[in-house]
Amino acid sequence: MSRILLLGAGRSASSLIQYLLRHAPAEGWQLTVADVQPVHLAPVLAAHAAYARAVAFDVHDASRLEELVADADVVVSMLPALFHAPVARACVRHGRHLATASYVSDEIRALGPAAEAAGVTLLMECGLDPGLDHMSAMRVLADIRQQGGQVTSFKSYCGGLLAPEAEAGNPWRYKFTWNPRNVVLAGQGTAKYLEQGRLRFIPYQQLFTRLETVAVPGFGEFEGYANRDSLSYRAPYGLAHVHTMLRGTLRRPGYCAAWQQLVRLGFTDDTVQLDNPADLTWAELVAAYLPLPAITGQPLAARVAAHLGLAPDSVEMRQLSWLGLFEELPVGQANATPAQLLEKLLTRKWALAPTDHDMIVMQHQFEYELDGQRHGRNSSVVVLGDDATHTAMAKTVGLPLGMAVRRLATGQLQQRGVVIPTLPELYNPILDELAADYGIEFVEQELGVLAALQ
Repeated sequence: MSRILLLGAGRSASSLIQYLLRHAPAEGWQLTVADVQPVHLAPVLAAHAAYARAVAFDVHDASRLEELVADADVVVSMLPALFHAPVARACVRHGRHLATASYVSDEIRALGPAAEAAGVTLLMECGLDPGLDHMSAMRVLADIRQQGGQVTSFKSYCGGLLAPEAEAGNPWRYKFTWNPRNVVLAGQGTAKYLEQGRLRFIPYQQLFTRLETVAVPGFGEFEGYANRDSLSYRAPYGLAHVHTMLRGTLRRPGYCAAWQQLVRLGFTDDTVQLDNPADLTWAELVAAYLPLPAITGQPLAARVAAHLGLAPDSVEMRQLSWLGLFEELPVGQANATPAQLLEKLLTRKWALAPTDHDMIVMQHQFEYELDGQRHGRNSSVVVLGDDATHTAMAKTVGLPLGMAVRRLATGQLQQRGVVIPTLPELYNPILDELAADYGIEFVEQELGVLAALQ
């Protein structure tokens, strides 16, 4: 009997828990879900008491972590990424496997030799992005290589968005489906990628002005901006000699132009404490960032438009106004950073309503040389959420992770140490199961022979 421990049961864990419960009886699993507030799990687990339980767990309680890990065979962490390293160290100490949806950090990578020596698998990057992106890209890359093709360009875009019907009345066409803080701080640093054999860099101040249009059949156009570091994916994808390599984030058209104004105003800055009172209003905060007015009594919105060089009735100004930036609304948090205050405001404005449906969009774009000609192929997937709980984000993070855990728990994955799902023994069965059982299937679009090789 395999004992599976799930640490953390937040908003992205719903589909993962359902998947584990679905397969627990047949696989002989005993599932323990450990969360800071286990009471909310009672309705979910009530019908599965024979093989599932919920327990209280505080991530800062080191002795409780040791106890829970020691009593498991496979540990699944849905905790915030900064807590994965102590969980991984406990897994290595106790000889337990670990699976997460998060990136391989330097701390996790350093544990690789010790994990391998202990016979432990640290299975990382098995969610959506990273995760499903690796799996789907590797399957197409393998097919191109099998034909004798050589990939010269690889671009990959992904976005957690609103389904079209949920966009009505929201000029940003966006709500939170993932960690709000990550959205507010997205792109900070310098984006690095490769274009036609040349290194390219985009500083944060320009990131949301350097966009590419991405068309997805049946769902229209999106705008994509570059992620922080696209270069690190060359080695795991076997693309050391690729000419173009870019990974990006998708938003609906118009989002990035408005977000750039928040960057320019300084509201995404997370480095400075404002020493503000909680009852400071947003109108007062915005005014504090502007030069003193030359004309007494000039409306705040007009001052902001002039400061940003925008027309008062521009789309961007309407988007900023819709957020409530110019209202006498208390910021609600004392001595905060601008980014913290913006996150608090957006969490209210961009919360999913109970009837909202979210949408995941992912597209890979390949160019490759074959028989002396340049070919193109796109691979796209769109996933719609069921409601505000069973979201597309929860499905595309939780289902691939659950399927990877199933293969780890049943001994189908034998590789030890730090592993990501670029192995065919992982990505082929997971992609097949997603398509057959959940209708999550990538649609490939052959672009035919492109312009002649130079």
